[in-house]
This record gives sequence, C-alpha cells and structure tokens, in this order.
Amino acid sequence: ASRIRRSWLTCAFPNATDDHVAHLLSSRRFVIVEGPPGTGKTELARRILREKYKGNGREIQFHPGTTYESFIGGLSPHDGGAMGFTFRPTTGHLLQAIVAANKNPGQRYLLVIDEINRADLAKVLGEAIYLFEPSQSDRKVNLQYEFSDIGRVLSLPQNLDVLGTMNSSDRSIAILDVAVRRRFAFVPLWPQLGVVEKLSEQKLINAFQELLGIFF
Repeated sequence: ASRIRRSWLTCAFPNATDDHVAHLLSSRRFVIVEGPPGTGKTELARRILREKYKGNGREIQFHPGTTYESFIGGLSPHDGGAMGFTFRPTTGHLLQAIVAANKNPGQRYLLVIDEINRADLAKVLGEAIYLFEPSQSDRKVNLQYEFSDIGRVLSLPQNLDVLGTMNSSDRSIAILDVAVRRRFAFVPLWPQLGVVEKLSEQKLINAFQELLGIFF
C-alpha cells in the first residue's frame, strides 16, 4: 500500500522537464517557468543555458529597481566633457544580448531573466513589448536614442530566446498583464516527491506526503 501510494504521489503534480522547456523555447522562443519558491526554477533555467545552449547566453535578475534604461537602454554618465562627464546612450541587458546573438547567427542565444515578475514589465519593456511575438519575426520599433552597436531601429534576432522564472506565490504577479501573458509560454513547476526524497530526511518526506494527502 505504501509503495502504491508513493507511486501515485510521485505523479500528483506535473513535472516540467528540461527537454520540455527546451522544446518550447525552440518553438515559442519566449517562455516563463512559474511555481512556488524552492521548486528549482532557477536551477532548471541554468541547466538549460549550460547544457541545451552550451553556455551561449547570459543570466540577469529583475527586481523592483529594474528600469527601462537598465534593460533596454538610455542615457548614462561617462567620463569626459567640460564638467568631467557627459551623458551618452548606453545599451541595457536586452540590447547587449541582441548584439551577442547577432555575432553568431547560426547558434541560438538564451537570455535568462530570473524573478521576471519582480519588476514592472510594462515599464521595463516599454515599446519593445511589441517585438515579443514568436510568430512574427520581422517586427521593428524605433528607439529614442541611437546606440553605437544597434542604431535606432530595434528588432529581435531569430536566434535569441528568452527564458524567465516567476514565483507564483509572489504578490507581484498581479503586475503581469494580459499583453505579457499572451506573448510568453507559461510552464508550471511544482514540488516533486522524488526531489524531496533525494534531498531530505525521512521526517520531512513523511510531512510532505501528509501535506499532499490533504489535497489529493
């Protein structure tokens, strides 16, 4: 009976595998892995970057202080000028990823955004949200400034994929509006009994099974 119950509890929650997420990235390009804290969302994203993309990409983290200027780009101070500094257009994380992806068009590039819901995406993405349309790769937007590596016209290269992680119990998920949700494929990642058994002692394993028994 215990063996049968364990086998059933192992399948109680859907499991998001690396292969499944990587397949979604190849078809949808823009994916968000969501789930309760401690379920391994960040580790999954890092494994995909390391193993599926051979390390070709970068990882950043959003927080309440993330701005349009830090993600897309904007004016920032540089040494020089009569006052000791001047303001020049400086690329943000997304533009830097675009430049890196364009250097090797034949290899897929992954931008991992950890805690993607911790920032106000509508403000951080700005007009660039128009570009996150996996079925339409020819979309372009005009930027406010001209950047040395990008110019003034922004588009997403076909070999650039974006993988975000999102804590589904965070109150900041309310900031994700419909315009953002329809552009990303959402993959739920729930606690797995096999992981608990691998990393925990018997007392915690029993507690986890009893907790699952309340709902199933």
